[in-house]
Amino acid sequence: MTQTALTIAGSDSSGGAGIQADLRTFAMYCVHGASALTCVTAQNTVGVTQVEAIKAAMVTAQIEAVATDLKVDAVKTGMLLNRDIITAVAQQVERLNLQQLVVDPVMVSRAGAQLIDDSAIASLQDLLIPQAVIVTPNRYEAEILSGLTVNTLDELKEAAIAIYERSKINVVLAKGGGLSGSDRGKDIWYDGQEIKTLSTKIIETNNTHGTGCTLSAAICANLALGQDLWSAVVDAKHFVTNALECSLDIGAGSGPVGHFFPLTKLKPIPRHPSRSS
Repeated sequence: MTQTALTIAGSDSSGGAGIQADLRTFAMYCVHGASALTCVTAQNTVGVTQVEAIKAAMVTAQIEAVATDLKVDAVKTGMLLNRDIITAVAQQVERLNLQQLVVDPVMVSRAGAQLIDDSAIASLQDLLIPQAVIVTPNRYEAEILSGLTVNTLDELKEAAIAIYERSKINVVLAKGGGLSGSDRGKDIWYDGQEIKTLSTKIIETNNTHGTGCTLSAAICANLALGQDLWSAVVDAKHFVTNALECSLDIGAGSGPVGHFFPLTKLKPIPRHPSRSS
């Protein structure tokens, strides 16, 4: 039986994040990837130069087309851009009874720049996150969702608890990639009962584009495959670590993680010599 995961997110023209990263991650888990596009970006490894939203009605139509035909085993959201799109997605998730929703609350970049306005953030908090089984904010997003300042791992723990108490979802996974010193790269899991710290080896690379998208997509793929939530998160973090280890040094800025890292360890298939006429 083929499992299907649906990503509802934006397009990254440089292929490092967004829908492109999600579909590559699904493929690496042998999960069929379906998609609903929310916005188109003109971007590369240096930055984003232009963003254009897809009409909310079209986002709704895409989700409905997929969910009324395919058996969707898990869903993830990424960049939803504005209040109308977020409202449309939240309504479709509820109406179509989409299960195992992973929300990557794309609100603030890893550098701390806010990407959506306050009304969109409020809609995300009130309408979509409460329907999720897990939300995966980075350090800056955790600050917004909790209303707390986050500079240390202990503060990240406090933020995760505050987000959980506000949203009442199954799990908050607050990511510490933006922290410094010994706290760097440590993530906090909180499920209402237990706080756990996840950590793997630190990979020294400037090519980190798409890490958040990849993590949430890997969690989504694992849920589609039937893993429990904790196992899905642990495996996803290792997947991202390996992808960082094989990141791509392309472009003038921050290159993407290497989603196809297992394939790089295989010997290349020899090409057949061209036949002479």
